[in-house]
Amino acid sequence: MQKTATRIAHTDPLGRLRLGKFGWLMALYAENHARLQRLFEPADLQPGHYESVISDGLPLQLDVLEQHRYTTELRLTYSMRDPVTGEPDPSAYLRVYHDTRQVEATHCYVGRRWQDVIGMYPPPAAVIGHRLRMNTFLGKWLQYLAESGHGVATLRLQAQADVKKIEKVA
Repeated sequence: MQKTATRIAHTDPLGRLRLGKFGWLMALYAENHARLQRLFEPADLQPGHYESVISDGLPLQLDVLEQHRYTTELRLTYSMRDPVTGEPDPSAYLRVYHDTRQVEATHCYVGRRWQDVIGMYPPPAAVIGHRLRMNTFLGKWLQYLAESGHGVATLRLQAQADVKKIEKVA
């Protein structure tokens, strides 16, 4: 006899449905997709190095690393470097899933690497918790960027010579 898997809905004492950590993470992915889409419309961007400059004088860098039919891979950062490692800080690597309308922060660099935060062989609960923190950070950052005035209108593709100049400095 085959057993069929059933899902048990978790509810609070008032009968309202509660999301588990995984459900919450998927909701963050969807919310971040809506924010990123409103900001930069990444599906329409060609691979390359983009900058968004507003009146605060701190250029935002958006690198379109790969553009595929159903996904886009991006790096979002400022023109600031960590004084110890020389890495762009803060920075986030994003994978945009166009068909499911989700954005996943695959890894972030905000002063420390993921291995330093959760270890080399973390238990699954630690991985989910870390992804929740990364994607919450991403959501707040995208909201801040929108409120600051960044968007499609401020985004400029950098010439290839400028990109090579930036890579040499790094």
